[in-house]
Amino acid sequence: MENSMECEPEEEERAAGQSPRPAKPTEYIPMPLLSSAYEPGHCLETIQEMEDENLRGIALAEYDYFSGRPEKAAQEAESYLTSPYLTIRLSACLVYAFANLATDHILCTRRALQELEGGFSVTDEELSPQKQTMVDFIAATAAVLLHLPPRNEKEVSIEKINLAFLPGGMRTYACYVQAHYAYLQGDYGKSLGIVQTALGMQPEICPIPNIYLHLVATMDYVSLRRTEDAREHLLQAWMLARPDDLIEPFGEHHGLLGGMLEAVVKKEWPDDFRHMIDITYKFSAGWRKIHNVETGDMVADNLTTTEFSIAMLAARGWTNQEISDHMGVSLHTVKFHIASILSKLNVSKRSELKEYMLL
Repeated sequence: MENSMECEPEEEERAAGQSPRPAKPTEYIPMPLLSSAYEPGHCLETIQEMEDENLRGIALAEYDYFSGRPEKAAQEAESYLTSPYLTIRLSACLVYAFANLATDHILCTRRALQELEGGFSVTDEELSPQKQTMVDFIAATAAVLLHLPPRNEKEVSIEKINLAFLPGGMRTYACYVQAHYAYLQGDYGKSLGIVQTALGMQPEICPIPNIYLHLVATMDYVSLRRTEDAREHLLQAWMLARPDDLIEPFGEHHGLLGGMLEAVVKKEWPDDFRHMIDITYKFSAGWRKIHNVETGDMVADNLTTTEFSIAMLAARGWTNQEISDHMGVSLHTVKFHIASILSKLNVSKRSELKEYMLL
C-alpha cells in the first residue's frame, strides 16, 4: 500500500535552493510504517507493497528500529537525510536521532535534534498548515520523549499541536506523545483519557501507534497502583508487537513500566525479555547522555534494570511487600535490591530516591 497526501513539492525545492521539479500527483506522509494500518504479522508485507521507493526505504528503516536493530536503521535512514522532500527528511531525521541514541553515537543524535529544532531551515518559507504542523510535531515529539524542556522560543508545545492536520496513523501516534507528556506532568487521569479516546476513535488499527498507546496506559495504571489494568494493557501491546518482533518500544519504556516487564513477560517469554533488557541498557545509556546533560538531572546510570524498576516503585512509596507481590519475587530479594540501590546511589532513605528516578 502507498501512503500519500496532496502535495506542494515546490516548497522543498525552494528550501533546498533548487529549481522546483514538476509537480507530483502525491506527496509523502512522515513515518509511513508507523502511519500504516495492517494485520499484525504482516508488517514486512506492508512495506513490500509500498509502490514508492522512498516510502519503502523509510519504512524499512522504521521497521529495523522498532524491531531492535538500531545500527541498521541508522544506516538506512542516513541516506534520506538530504531528500528533497520535507516529510521524507523529517522521517529520516527522527529515526536517525533515536537509532543513534541506541547505538551510543550521541553526536549524530545531537546533529539530528538540531535539524529538528531548526525546522530544516524552511521555517522562513511559507509552508502549508499541514507541513508546518508536521515540522512542529516531529520536533515536539523528540523533546517529549527525551524529557527535555523547550529549547527555544520557536518550539511548539505538544499540547498545542493541531492533530487535525496530521494523517490518521500519525495522529494516533501524536495522541501517544500527548498522553506521554501528561504522564510526565503527573496527570495520569488526563493521560488515560487521551489513550482511551485515541483507541476508541481510530477508523482502523495502526499497530505501532497502538503499541505505544497501550504502553503509556500501562505506565499510568502502574502509577495509580491499578496493576491488573496495567497488566491488561501491557499484554495488548505485546500481542500487537510480537507477531512482527516490534520489541524496541518495550525496551525504551522499561524504566517507566514499573516492573511490568518482569511481572508479565519475563516468565512466559524469557528470550524476548532478555532482548528487551538488552535494548533497555543500550537505549537508556544514550538517553541519559542527552537528558542528564541538557536538564542537569541525575537519572541513575549505575543500577541494573531490575534495581531501577524496584527503585521506581520504592520512590513512589510502594512497600517492600507490595513490590514483592507485584514483581513476583521474594520479599528477601526486594530487600536485597533496596539495600544495593541505596548503596549505589549513596543515599540513606527511600525518599531520596526520587532525585535519581524518572518521576
